[in-house]
Amino acid sequence: MNIKKFIPCIFLYKKHAVAAFEDKDTVISMNPVELSRFYRDNGADGLIVFDLSGDDDREHEEALDCIKAICSGVDIPVTGAGHVKRMEDIKKLLYAGCSKAALNYSNPDNIALTQEVSLRFGREKIAACVEDGKTISDQKELLETYVCELILIRETILKACVGCSSVPFIAMLPEMTLDKLLDTLNYIDLCGVTGRLVNKNAKEIMALKTLCADKGVSVDIPGMEVKWEDFKKNSDGMVPVVVQDDQTEQVLMVAYMNQEAYEATLKTGRMTYYSRSRQELWLKGETSGHFQYVRSLTADCDMDTILARVSQVGAACHTGKYSCFFNEIVRKKGKEENPLKIFQSVLEVIKDRKTHPKEGSYTNYLFDKGIDKILKKLGEEATEIVIAAKNPNPNEIKYEIADFLYHMMVLMVERGVTWEEITEELAQR
Repeated sequence: MNIKKFIPCIFLYKKHAVAAFEDKDTVISMNPVELSRFYRDNGADGLIVFDLSGDDDREHEEALDCIKAICSGVDIPVTGAGHVKRMEDIKKLLYAGCSKAALNYSNPDNIALTQEVSLRFGREKIAACVEDGKTISDQKELLETYVCELILIRETILKACVGCSSVPFIAMLPEMTLDKLLDTLNYIDLCGVTGRLVNKNAKEIMALKTLCADKGVSVDIPGMEVKWEDFKKNSDGMVPVVVQDDQTEQVLMVAYMNQEAYEATLKTGRMTYYSRSRQELWLKGETSGHFQYVRSLTADCDMDTILARVSQVGAACHTGKYSCFFNEIVRKKGKEENPLKIFQSVLEVIKDRKTHPKEGSYTNYLFDKGIDKILKKLGEEATEIVIAAKNPNPNEIKYEIADFLYHMMVLMVERGVTWEEITEELAQR
């Protein structure tokens, strides 16, 4: 089944997202990472990021840092394109977290590079940007052997490219009527659409997918296989929903869905409930802007409660609190056992010492002495771990690793590195 994908694109220029290849002066209000999350939250099946850097190496490195942040910030496939001149550029895009890197076939050197990078990184990692059907016809064998996907970067070449190759392609499309879009999506080799059509209608991606599905076009709408009839309802014919922040895992609120709310949630990707007090459908955030974008929906063992993990915009509670659960009733003191929470707690103490120095504090002593002293201590503690590992007493290595981690966190604060950045980097490996 050829599932058709809706893939927004981000044009990166001097650390900003700009309007288009030919319009670098119009800067998008959201920064590139925020924009990528906006696209993700609204149902995008992937992203294409075009690096529009000039020949300035520093500008290109800043773009790569931005691409890495985008890849870390979203859990949808990202294709990196632009500013590819050699194998090293492909490697940098893939190491930044891109699922694919695209060669620009308007540059003959990129065509010559295709076989080499495909054999090095795998055909499934290599895409090609093309501007005309003749290039596809001329390079048909090369593309079909070494490239997994084509990106048609001119809006006017779609028909000329159909049938030129068996390699699936993503087409940049201008804004068009729904009927014309449906006709376009019926091209067999078309695997996705991007460009102005998708970017300008990003808030409506889920609605577009629903319309496509209704017309028999295969699209990815998660959850449609679980019908409302599969749930056990309460006496009011509704199902309670426990809402949890997907990132922090904090419970935000509890609400209820009827059939209309459930189906609206699946179709739009935004949490929609039924307000029992107002007796009406309730799109969370419709008046406040504090939308909840669906990350996952999971039913319990009895199919009578839904756990919704969401990307929360702003506060979940009508009081302005982030979570509705803030009226503490009982809290028994106990030792925290969640490793990440412990690391984060220690890091926060170290950050506080840097902001609010305390006389006699060893942490402040390290900050006062500067980066060289911190690095010296870190090196010494690493050596102590090696020595302790040779010691038959297992407690020694635990003590030394703890000392090393403390000094490492001092370095993290000194250089502005967070645990989220570290764990995101590890998760990509």
